[in-house]
Amino acid sequence: MSQKILLSAKEINIILHRLACQLLENHLDFKNTVLIGMQPRGIFLAERLAKILREEYRVKEIKLGFLDITFYRDDFRRGEKTLQANTTKIDFLVEDKKVVFIDDVLYTGRSIRAALTAIQSFGRPSTIELLTLIDRRFSRHLPIQPNYRGRQVDAINNERVTVMWEENDGKDAVYLVYKV
Repeated sequence: MSQKILLSAKEINIILHRLACQLLENHLDFKNTVLIGMQPRGIFLAERLAKILREEYRVKEIKLGFLDITFYRDDFRRGEKTLQANTTKIDFLVEDKKVVFIDDVLYTGRSIRAALTAIQSFGRPSTIELLTLIDRRFSRHLPIQPNYRGRQVDAINNERVTVMWEENDGKDAVYLVYKV
């Protein structure tokens, strides 16, 4: 296996600030907006964006939750591997709120489809948007596109995108991994 770096820690930081500004531009004070990090790895991106919005742009109240979609996936109980559920932490209603789903990589779109079903347990949002750090545009199985994207990557065939977060992996980086 070989890999190529797509984004360094500095580039990720620049992208996070751009995404925070785009969210701020569209949601201003966030009074009617909630951010939902997708488990397991979208939570790191969601926490970082919430921190930037609070500390650098002085947004006073940001509602941040985490959504586990394990039991809503269309491949649940289809493979040999047992899926491990993560924690859902949404301590607010999403009824009539603007929801922004946040995930690290948009690949086939199936996770987002599952999230659309799962979020209904917490109310009926007025709108739902999608923010993703990496958009793998040639891999979609469903007609789902992000409203906010950090970087678009044309990964094909045996290529995989790996996002590393300081909080979980010890460093920030995004790699394109080739199976040789």
